[in-house]
Amino acid sequence: MKYENPILPGFHPDPSICRVGEDFYLVTSTFEFYPGVPIYHSKNLVNWELLGYCLTEENDLKLQGIGPSAGIYAPTIRYHDGTFFMITTNVSDKGNFIVHTTDPRKGWSKPKWVRQGGIDPSLFWDDDGKVYLVSTGHDMDGQCTIDMCEINPFTGEQLSESKILSYGCGGKYPEGAHLYKCFGKYYLMMAEGGTEYGHMETIQRSDSPYGPYESCPHNPILTHRDDTKGEIHCTGHADLVEDQNGNWWIVCLGTRCNGGKSGIMMQHHLGRETFLAPVTWTDDGWPIVGNDGKIALSMEGPLPSETVYEKEGLSMKTEFLGTCDSDSRFFCVGGKDLYQYRWNSTGRCVTVLHPDTKRTFTLSVYTVELDGETYSFASGAFPGGKTAFYEISD
Repeated sequence: MKYENPILPGFHPDPSICRVGEDFYLVTSTFEFYPGVPIYHSKNLVNWELLGYCLTEENDLKLQGIGPSAGIYAPTIRYHDGTFFMITTNVSDKGNFIVHTTDPRKGWSKPKWVRQGGIDPSLFWDDDGKVYLVSTGHDMDGQCTIDMCEINPFTGEQLSESKILSYGCGGKYPEGAHLYKCFGKYYLMMAEGGTEYGHMETIQRSDSPYGPYESCPHNPILTHRDDTKGEIHCTGHADLVEDQNGNWWIVCLGTRCNGGKSGIMMQHHLGRETFLAPVTWTDDGWPIVGNDGKIALSMEGPLPSETVYEKEGLSMKTEFLGTCDSDSRFFCVGGKDLYQYRWNSTGRCVTVLHPDTKRTFTLSVYTVELDGETYSFASGAFPGGKTAFYEISD
């Protein structure tokens, strides 16, 4: 199903996202503005409802007298065992703190301050019940690092000494790090390059939360730093989420600049906005974001609202037809190139098996008119920059 970016236009920088069942929740930075940290809700990742704000008590949000780009920096939202947790930084107060709630519509707890410093804090729950705090730091030589410690998320108490996880993947200012566990490995994703035109997203992985971490061979996994004449710039500071159908997505900040295509000075008067892109995984377990590391104003993916035939009491048979390179836009069925015909979205999707790896993928279902007959097929992104095609029959 096609959708339009940005999913949250205007001033919505540093997005973080989590899922609870079939519901998605998203927060963004607010800096010097009050109230702090809006929280949004969506069922389909595209249409968002503002539920309220995480920081609404003036005594808990000290912003008096601060200037631009001070105050509340990048938040992270996570959900665990019935409770929502939001962690962020007030660079104009005492640093990093956590608030929590069982219902984001009904208010949040008082802030619980944490000892580990830096900015852009994030929380991660491991399988053994331990909770880790990840944030930026510096080593003894002043070099930028990503640090981690064990923490009690309800009290803010630090339960272990802070340790350096990573120095990044070669870009300047590694920040906005999130830790995930996928496919039995720990993935550390971060922003690098500074939140301007050199912005990018990189990722590393390890067999242990404390490392050592190896870098993805095709880093950066997301950037528009070389696309100076494009419509989107500054992409980075991202967060991953898996939907209820097993499909992966990324939210990130980006800007839309006037003057970008004409080569004049680029300005983005709407600020940093929130964008969405589908994510697939290579056979060796590395993420592919959007269109080979780029996103677009108009994109397509198996949005979770497209589920699914089982709910409607329908059944379908699928037959693998083949793949083509995503940038070639040429695939023939019965001597007819499907890309030469208008694809009509059915608003539905179907789960298919990769013919080789047997991993499941959810693809969008379309129809085209071929020689006066309606032909149904499913198509979507496969690992390795491929677009897959499956024939559909009832």
